Amino acid sequence: MNLKHSRTKIVATIGPACSSNEALRGMIMEGVDVFRLNFSHSKHEEHLRVMEIIRSLNKELQTNVAILADLQGPKLRIGEVENNAVQLEEGKEVVFNTEAEFIGDSARLYMSYKEFPRDVAKGDVILIDDGKIRLEALESDGKANVRARVINGGMLSSKKGVNLPHTKVSLPSLTEKDIRDAHFALDNDVDWLALSFVRSASDILDLRELMKQKKKHAGIIAKIEKPEALLQIDNIIDVANGIMVARGDLGVEVPYDRVPMIQKEIASKCIARGKPVIIATQMMESMITNFRPTRAEATDVANAVMDGADALMLSGETSVGKYPVDVISAMQRIIDYTEQHGFVYNREHAPHEMARNFFPDSICANACIMASQTNASAIALFTFSGYTAFRISSHRPQAHIFAFTRSEALMRKLSLAWGVRAFYYDKSDNIDEAITDTTSLLKDNKLINEEEVIIHVGSTPINARGQTNLIKLGYV
Repeated sequence: MNLKHSRTKIVATIGPACSSNEALRGMIMEGVDVFRLNFSHSKHEEHLRVMEIIRSLNKELQTNVAILADLQGPKLRIGEVENNAVQLEEGKEVVFNTEAEFIGDSARLYMSYKEFPRDVAKGDVILIDDGKIRLEALESDGKANVRARVINGGMLSSKKGVNLPHTKVSLPSLTEKDIRDAHFALDNDVDWLALSFVRSASDILDLRELMKQKKKHAGIIAKIEKPEALLQIDNIIDVANGIMVARGDLGVEVPYDRVPMIQKEIASKCIARGKPVIIATQMMESMITNFRPTRAEATDVANAVMDGADALMLSGETSVGKYPVDVISAMQRIIDYTEQHGFVYNREHAPHEMARNFFPDSICANACIMASQTNASAIALFTFSGYTAFRISSHRPQAHIFAFTRSEALMRKLSLAWGVRAFYYDKSDNIDEAITDTTSLLKDNKLINEEEVIIHVGSTPINARGQTNLIKLGYV
């Protein structure tokens, strides 16, 4: 099976353009590692149909493509507008109304967020459609209406998102819709859950409590797209299982000139903590309609790879674009070339001596140092929770990373981790036998060759969870 593999992973959003068996198969063959289900769109029945296709393809192709369910969060939206598009002219006034939904026009728009009149004050900026249209609030009655003046106008279509960059929105991160969607996603065993518009670590803990009640173990991705999140970014990274730098809303909520450095800073913090980081939004947006990316987009993808991102995400490019398979192929080509010619491997970050996981962290760090010093071709590890795999991945070693586990769910979850390829292994609890077995498996699959150096990382006894305490260095 000629599947594409790179260290940097690809996340692709499902939509009407790519929800068929044929399209999903093509995307997997070209290098997709994680499929994202956007719960801002589509009904549960449609999401379930796509999940079944992905799982069927995983079985057929012997792949571990993960499913990420992306919760909508407190997204503010306008309602329908007449003829599905109206012109908002500069200087004209518009009234936002939060009562019963209606078809809006250039003078009056429905606002889905009921607390909008209570949160917005005179002088607040109102941005629509990723900031393409800007208004200034003139007056709010505190009940149902906000009057605003158009500062920068344009064509406005139905259901566009609204951002309030200088307004504290009282809507919780986990809305009633999100709770329903999270129950559905967890009941159907998704691998990752993404929480939108995270503002503090407590937002993540609320979702984790919901998961605990359902006895589910999906990883939680915190989407960073609010300025409040930047003030608590260290705490958010600590409690989340991964981070998504969602540059669309983030670039509207904070000054756009800050976004590149925010991206680099968050990526660096996540790598140091062994948490996967996804870079998202507008990576190859021109390929929604064009068969090839722009030079600027290719550079953006390459820069995110060199930042050390675990994964790069495509949104409209695959969900509604004309070339969902071709865009995966194009992104994979850029990733491959960048990893071969520009990537900085072997990134050392010493474990913190006071950390609870100092011993396993030290083992993982030293395994990567040894791999670099001996020019090892591979690091093979045994893991039950995935912690060892994520920690070794965080050092971005040049040696290939092969993770062995007896959990099929963990195999899929590790599809998001930089450089990690997961395999099922449950033959022996004896560490020496396990090392012999897995070395033979890698050799038989032509992933390592005779006389190459290989490093094994695990625990003795092998089934001791969370107690990584062994490094073995040897020749194949």
